[in-house]
Amino acid sequence: MIITGRSISGGRGSGKLLISPEPISFLSGVDPETGVIVEKGHPLEGTSVAGTVLAFPYGKGSTVGSYVIYALSRNGHAPAAIVNMEAESIIATGAIIGNIPMIDHPDVPLSRLKTRTRVKVDGDCGTMEYEGSLE
Repeated sequence: MIITGRSISGGRGSGKLLISPEPISFLSGVDPETGVIVEKGHPLEGTSVAGTVLAFPYGKGSTVGSYVIYALSRNGHAPAAIVNMEAESIIATGAIIGNIPMIDHPDVPLSRLKTRTRVKVDGDCGTMEYEGSLE
């Protein structure tokens, strides 16, 4: 199934889908050295974003979060791609400077997608190839 959205950051990335029902703060919420979500009480606390296609509604927190995303990329612990319901400047900037493919406004709600499903994101075309069934 091809899910269409809007291109935010170019390139292609693939991996298993990791879906967060809540926004993510990269500053103090994700360890840039390990890629593990460390925000207390977050539904994905203790989970690594490294190599996943990370899908979440939108980012939250400080603009320094963009540099945390860049540090994740530099340290080899970044997501393979990012999918947001609504991109905002912190996440978009981080994806662009970290060379992480990113799309937003997918035409299928994140709540209908299944974590661990294999996907391919094409940030140039604004699409995601989804290899599973919907919820």
